[in-house]
Amino acid sequence: MSKLKKGLSVGFRVGFCLLLLLWIFHSIFLNEGKIAAQNSGLDWSRMARPQQWKLAWTLGPQDLWHTLRMIHPAALLVSVLLVGIAIFAGVVRWRIVLEASGLHLALGRATSISFVAQFFNSFLLGSTGGDLIKAYYAARETHHKKTEAVTTVFVDRLVGLWSMLLFACLMMVPNYGMLRASRDVGVPSLFILAMLGGLSLVLGLAFWGGVSKGFPQARAYLRRLPKGEVLERALDSCRQFGQQKSFLLKTIAISLIVNVIWVVQIIILGQGLGLDIQPMALCVIVPVIFCISALPLTPNGLGVRENLFVLMLAVIKVPKTAALSVSLIASAQGLFWSLVGGLIYMGLRQKEHLNEVTQGGEDAK
Repeated sequence: MSKLKKGLSVGFRVGFCLLLLLWIFHSIFLNEGKIAAQNSGLDWSRMARPQQWKLAWTLGPQDLWHTLRMIHPAALLVSVLLVGIAIFAGVVRWRIVLEASGLHLALGRATSISFVAQFFNSFLLGSTGGDLIKAYYAARETHHKKTEAVTTVFVDRLVGLWSMLLFACLMMVPNYGMLRASRDVGVPSLFILAMLGGLSLVLGLAFWGGVSKGFPQARAYLRRLPKGEVLERALDSCRQFGQQKSFLLKTIAISLIVNVIWVVQIIILGQGLGLDIQPMALCVIVPVIFCISALPLTPNGLGVRENLFVLMLAVIKVPKTAALSVSLIASAQGLFWSLVGGLIYMGLRQKEHLNEVTQGGEDAK
């Protein structure tokens, strides 16, 4: 029965993803069909709905394909490279988290695992589903600190997400006028503020604690939970991060650089399509979209991300078809690096195990 429920849950999310994609494509194609009808001297309002839909789905895909083909090859290449740089910067950040936890992983090995995680991100829920696979491989790197290795993956992701939320909130200040004038950007921004507050509380409690002071029996209750000992060990591992100020400064700094790369990537895509997009506006729009897309709602955030791009870029006068093109191209670039991760994964599967890199250090203790 549990497998059936799990299958239904995944099926529902995939169906929801497809429904969102269908809805956004249909609405955009209807808009293109309406414009085409008006240019041809036809009265759109007097056309029957089947006629409207037929015209929309005949001309809409053609216009979308025409827009996609407009991107300059150089802009496309630079944008693809920036995505790869952002992923590699994430590898560097994860190695810092590993070092802070007393684990040592070679750069090549960490890069391979991260790209494999990118591969699984392409079809798991949200844009962070590959972290489960990353945690699996991280645990196989050691026989002595499996819990700590898994914890590093989620700490790395949470610090990265927190930094992106912080970046988005900071960029709300110079974009305050736009946020106040448009609910399409203002409401999601309020959600981002709430996410930042909630995640700050979670990380604060994980890194520095404080619950036990008000509830002395908190640890005892934690041990009674399923896998309570593992949870307690993970919590103790998190305490190590809070004690290292350099760790927080380094990881947050790298995360902010990654955020800038993501924004620049979208700016370059827009320029490659001949769009006049305000860079300062994208500094808040892009991280807001990425943060919401990271929530485990649909596989790889598909549907959610496209709808947000169309909705929020419309605020700065970007045509719907062009906004959808930006989103689709950005997604395709992610899939390109996912393909690279898939090839690496095929190679890893040929090995019995990944090399254990912490055994020597543990034996020395």
